[in-house]
Amino acid sequence: MSSNPLLAPIPGADSRDVGHVKLDVVRTGHARVKRMIYPAGFRWSKDMKPVVGSDLCMHAHVGFLAQGQIHIQYSDGCVVEYQAPAVVAIDPGHDGWVVGPEPAVLIEFDFERDTINKLGVPAQHRH
Repeated sequence: MSSNPLLAPIPGADSRDVGHVKLDVVRTGHARVKRMIYPAGFRWSKDMKPVVGSDLCMHAHVGFLAQGQIHIQYSDGCVVEYQAPAVVAIDPGHDGWVVGPEPAVLIEFDFERDTINKLGVPAQHRH
């Protein structure tokens, strides 16, 4: 067990590994609260693209980056960097990767396929 509480097991969570990401999901009401641990060296286009099958991540991410640093790049070339602690809102249609030697820990709130509508996130990135 890790001495870092951000990395410790979450009692009652549905835990799995997907594309090298450790994912813990807890349902609360109609939402899901997810802890996503992205390891150092993770890149969506390298690690998740083969699992998901799309060129870019088409999921919206809304939450709190509790540890680490991530780089987000949209298909139009727009770049956004987040460094913990930070609130994040990432539109669908992005590639992303962990910057630096420590894992990135994102606490995310979602409504599965209805995340965009429920949270008011754009369906695609715009300037």
